[in-house]
Amino acid sequence: MKKRIKNYKRVTKETNIELELCLDGAGIYKIDTGVVFFDHMLTHIAKHGGFNLNLKAKGDGIPDLHHLIEDVGIALGEAFNGALGDKNNINRYGFASCPMDEAQVSVSLDFSGRPFLVYALPLNRKKVGAIDEETVEEFFKAFAGSAAATLHIHTICGKNPHHIVESAFKSFGRALKEAVKFGTKGIPSTKGIL
Repeated sequence: MKKRIKNYKRVTKETNIELELCLDGAGIYKIDTGVVFFDHMLTHIAKHGGFNLNLKAKGDGIPDLHHLIEDVGIALGEAFNGALGDKNNINRYGFASCPMDEAQVSVSLDFSGRPFLVYALPLNRKKVGAIDEETVEEFFKAFAGSAAATLHIHTICGKNPHHIVESAFKSFGRALKEAVKFGTKGIPSTKGIL
C-alpha cells in the first residue's frame, strides 16, 4: 500500500514553515521551531502518533510567539487533511487519555469535515515553558480549522501546567494515530462523503 505522505509549505509575512508528514511512519521526527518547549510538545505528536514528521519553522516573534504557534497548527492541519485525501477506509474517530504524573487530559477527535474545537485546559499561569498559555489553545484551534476536524480536549485532573499541556499533546498524538488508521471499509460516513 502506498504511504500517505504530504509535503506542505506556508510562507507569510509573519512565518515561514516547511514540513513533511508521513502518516504511515515509525514516529521518526526532526522538529525545529526555535522554541524548545513547543518543539518538545510537537515531538509527542509524532512519537505517540507513529508519524514521521520533519518540520522547520521560523516566526517573526512580533509581539510574541502567537503567529508561529498558530501557523504551525494551520500547517500541520493542512498536512493531515492533504495526506488523508478522501478519507477512504480510515477509522475517522480517535480517542486517547494519557497520564503525565498528576495530570491527565482526554482528547477525542473526528475527521468529520466540520472544524470545531472544545477546549478545557485550566492552566493557571501566564506562561508554560517559554510560550504564553493561550497559544496552546490557538495551536489546537488552528489545527482543527485547517484539518476540518472536530476536536475535544478536556482536563480530567492536574495542577502543573507543563504536565497538563504535555498530557494534552501526548493524548492528541495517540488520538490522531487511532483516527487515521485503516479500519472502516469505504468512507466512514452514512453520507458517503467527508
